[in-house]
Amino acid sequence: MKELVVLLEDLGCQNVKTYIQSGNAVLQSSKTASRLSSQIGVEIKRRRGFEPHLLLLELKNFARAIAANPFPEAESDPKGLHFGFLDFAPSKPDLDKLSALAAKTERFQLINKVFFYMRPME
Repeated sequence: MKELVVLLEDLGCQNVKTYIQSGNAVLQSSKTASRLSSQIGVEIKRRRGFEPHLLLLELKNFARAIAANPFPEAESDPKGLHFGFLDFAPSKPDLDKLSALAAKTERFQLINKVFFYMRPME
């Protein structure tokens, strides 16, 4: 992750913070998300020999996801809520199949391009 921080800083990003070895980073940049995403991909390919799939989100994406949270109980149990962002909303998600796999305490909801998952922490 240190190499990722250096790469992002070389592209002009500021306040770069990474999360474990996940490939996730939080940063500030004056560049548009589209432009920065393209530059990151090109630079990783140049330095490492492959161009990864990137999903670059802006702060407003997180704010919208928080506002759309379908599980209000997460306010008192924030560690039980997880959400994941998708590139696009699936046209025919098999949510019934996923429901069949879920434990009784697990709930989920797909809202546009955000998958919300709630499992109360006990």
